[in-house]
Amino acid sequence: MAARNTARKRAFQILFEADQRGTSVQTVLADWIRHSRSGDDRQPPVSEYTMELVEGYAQYADRIDDLISTYAVGWTLDRMPVVDRNIVRLGAYELVWVDGTPDAVVIDEAVQLAKEFSTDESPSFINGLLARFKDLKPSLRRD
Repeated sequence: MAARNTARKRAFQILFEADQRGTSVQTVLADWIRHSRSGDDRQPPVSEYTMELVEGYAQYADRIDDLISTYAVGWTLDRMPVVDRNIVRLGAYELVWVDGTPDAVVIDEAVQLAKEFSTDESPSFINGLLARFKDLKPSLRRD
């Protein structure tokens, strides 16, 4: 299970970097893969699951941002802290479109990322928003 935890962390870092650089997640993913395969030991390896998460998020990015904008009460996507925005993006993708992981695990992993990388208020915000997505999951899954 630690491998999945690491894969989620790497996927979050890729989404975050793409957001900060104003480029696509696919571009950043390709950069990470290229650097990790070049023997650059400063670049962590990119697992298959990391690639699946990033590519899956990219497929549904517009829909995910619409969902966040709709259900993040009191927050616009632009005003949301960049760390929180990308943790929720990743969590929303895995929660709504990935079937192999229990919902509680997805939410807990997102909360743990928030505890590690964001503010004291972020874990409860992320937990609440992803729990709402979990409750609405059947109606959110449309393409």
